[in-house]
Amino acid sequence: MTVLAVVVSLLVLYFLPSEGSNGGVNSVFSKEGYLVGVGRADCTGPIAEVPLMGYGSLDQSGAGIISRQYCRSFILAERKNNTKRVLFVVAELGMMSQRLRLEVMKQLKDKYGDLYSHDNVILSGTHTHSGPGGYFQHTLFLITSGGFIKPSLTATIKGILKSIEMAHQNMVKGHVFISTGLAENCQINRSPLSYLQNSDSERHRYSSNTDKEMVVLKMVADNGQEIGMFSWFAIHPVSMNNTNRLINSDNIGYAAYLFEQEKNEGYLPGKGPYVAAFASSNSGDVSPNTKGPHCINTGEPCENMGNYCPIGGAKMCIARGPGEDMFESTQIIGRQLYLTAKEIYMKASKEIDGPIRSAHRWVDMSNVSVQLNSTHTGKTCKPALGYSFAAGTIDGPGMFNFTQGTLEGHPFWDAVRDALLVQPSDELVECHKPKPVLIPTGELTKPYPWHPETIDVQMVTIGSAAIVALPGEFTTMAGRRVREAVKEEFEIQGKAGMDIILSGLCNLYTHYIATYEEYQVQRYEGASTIFGPHTLSAYMQLFQGLARAIATDATQDLPNTPEPPCLNITNLNFLPLVIDAKPLGRKYGDILQDVQPAYKVGETAEVHFIGANPRSSAENMATFTFLTVEKYDNVSKSWQVLYDDASWDTRFVWKKGKRSQSTSIIEWRIPKTTGSGMYRMRYFGHSKELFSPVQAFNGSSSTFGVSN
Repeated sequence: MTVLAVVVSLLVLYFLPSEGSNGGVNSVFSKEGYLVGVGRADCTGPIAEVPLMGYGSLDQSGAGIISRQYCRSFILAERKNNTKRVLFVVAELGMMSQRLRLEVMKQLKDKYGDLYSHDNVILSGTHTHSGPGGYFQHTLFLITSGGFIKPSLTATIKGILKSIEMAHQNMVKGHVFISTGLAENCQINRSPLSYLQNSDSERHRYSSNTDKEMVVLKMVADNGQEIGMFSWFAIHPVSMNNTNRLINSDNIGYAAYLFEQEKNEGYLPGKGPYVAAFASSNSGDVSPNTKGPHCINTGEPCENMGNYCPIGGAKMCIARGPGEDMFESTQIIGRQLYLTAKEIYMKASKEIDGPIRSAHRWVDMSNVSVQLNSTHTGKTCKPALGYSFAAGTIDGPGMFNFTQGTLEGHPFWDAVRDALLVQPSDELVECHKPKPVLIPTGELTKPYPWHPETIDVQMVTIGSAAIVALPGEFTTMAGRRVREAVKEEFEIQGKAGMDIILSGLCNLYTHYIATYEEYQVQRYEGASTIFGPHTLSAYMQLFQGLARAIATDATQDLPNTPEPPCLNITNLNFLPLVIDAKPLGRKYGDILQDVQPAYKVGETAEVHFIGANPRSSAENMATFTFLTVEKYDNVSKSWQVLYDDASWDTRFVWKKGKRSQSTSIIEWRIPKTTGSGMYRMRYFGHSKELFSPVQAFNGSSSTFGVSN
């Protein structure tokens, strides 16, 4: 070997990343890089009695917890001018609300001045359907989530702001890499017959009726230390169906949990410096329930325009995931997402470099004129929901056997609507055709407006990457059209080669955005496209305008409508009062059913306690756990906490009984990697008896053994 070869070999060895450092990225970077910060905070709301947000069923109220919900933030700033920055937040919520957006931005303004603004802050929701609602200000969402639940709003705001504060304080000199890859075997199109309405020539340009590409941003410090990972992928977090009542972050939350547990070895879930987030994309017509729709009473497929079963109707047509039950399906899909993200992350080598820019507009989305082609124009409409909205989807059917694909109203339901709400105006009906209007939300204002009309359109660019903040659920093809329109606009303005990242459910919720062609058949997604058949064209036009403004450095010239108000909602809570009681002569936390003396790995340990309503613990949620699993350490002669209620291996179930008494159940699914030894499970809670203050209490199971 020559002297030169020896020197080269030594240099290669010197610069190779050490195990667990940066997953393959060299410590010698070719680009200047950015200032990079990441943060994560608990934003779990009340876990009991508050309706879960997503399926729109008041019967689906919280009754326990499987996993915590987290808010994760990253901040990127230019090194030479750190006021040029972007802040992106992923919150494990059903969706963002305008109330959340406005309140968070006000508090950011109070704390940081003009550093963070509507222009450069994107707030996104993952769309889990297993989190508490109650944090909205528009009437339709208040009705479907138990009203205005202040503890739910407060927990979310605190979590978002805490994650931002952590990211802000932890900023270091670092680098950002972008990579993509395909995620297979984890999604299907739940409206394939709608998708087929798009032209043959357009569909033939794509190999699948869902977007399978996952985008990953990898953040690494100058010293090679991994900082975090944020990813985007088109999938609905509805592996947990509408019978679930346990708070959790669904499949993409489980993926984030696995990624962070690997990177933060030795930490409890939700702890440790490394942050991994899985954000939504154009997932409007995408389902994780890969076995597809079948009639649950006959087993026959029900893939038809109405997803209708011959016996039992639409409510019998339900899609299933790959597992034996929804819990197993959640973990199977989540693990596949985690493995895909890990593979993409490991090979990330394209470094992003260049200026950071941002653009934001407030737009009256109910009155946008659209240039459809050289000779025809159109316009958007005041919001309205169609009949097929009430049908739900194969992931969660609606009530009264409404069916998807409904193109005509029904005299009975029209009469009910007119008597209880309002008869839609001729103008609204005409504008939304062929949608038969079931709920004319844009013409309903009591007690508050039923839908937002002034909405955010926003885009940020980080060097050659553009994040498009989609204010709702865009279908697969709708997202593809936005991506192409934005990319083309950048190219026209001399910015070729931009990576366009579609980020779904950002800043507020405006339901679905289907293509014009998909809208015509009025399945659920089309019926839920609230601003009418030209909604997508309007958004494409608006996002092209943002891209043009960024590329030409003319964002200050963007037109704006006034910022919407934060509505003064103080008392619209439909929840029952919290009053706890216990059996005579007993204490909260006393055991009702104890553990067995011994378990094998793979079994489930379970203990029942005299419980209290978990809503009394809402004020302490961010620093509180309902349970711990502890192992006795023979060396230190003390109990060591191995799991809490943030772990996917534990469950806390609350059962409300008669006369204000309740039972709290702790379950631990003992992992096969568990070491032999002596264990116990502990329960923590707060009780609120009539005429008494809130009191903290705890209880413990007996000690039990675990063996292989």
